[in-house]
Amino acid sequence: MPLIELPSFWNILLDIAAWIVIHLVVAVLSIRMPLRRFTSDSPLYRTRAWEDGGRVYQRVFRIRRWKHLLPDGGSWFKNGFAKKHLTGRDAAYFAQFTAESRRAEWTHWLCIPPALLFFLWNPVPVGFVMILYALVVNLPCILAQRFNRPRLEAMECRLSAGDPKRSVK
Repeated sequence: MPLIELPSFWNILLDIAAWIVIHLVVAVLSIRMPLRRFTSDSPLYRTRAWEDGGRVYQRVFRIRRWKHLLPDGGSWFKNGFAKKHLTGRDAAYFAQFTAESRRAEWTHWLCIPPALLFFLWNPVPVGFVMILYALVVNLPCILAQRFNRPRLEAMECRLSAGDPKRSVK
């Protein structure tokens, strides 16, 4: 039994409004965080051996087939960083792209826990649907960041080393 009982119409309206607010607030707070907070390879962002340089996401999820369908939220904000296409060709650009990839992953991880709030005004089965929604909406974006980041880091490393044969075409 929910803590706050509302008619179904108001539950649905509140659910929609709450998700819009959650996504926007988390995105705005994340984009206002200094980029330097995302420049180091913390345990959350570090590529694990089992990820095989991001290749596991292609093998298991066929990520290249669908990642282009994901929205690029970074381009929606004034100070956002578009990640849909490469626009730079130097090490500094790839360093920034890598940091912005970490920021994007952080943002999507932060959007999942608020799903628990929906149990306050929804019946328990609907609360679980809201958790499922949070996972379905955010995990593909997290997977895309984890798939791309090892390749971005490798390109940054090659360009920083000054290997002209490895520059971006």
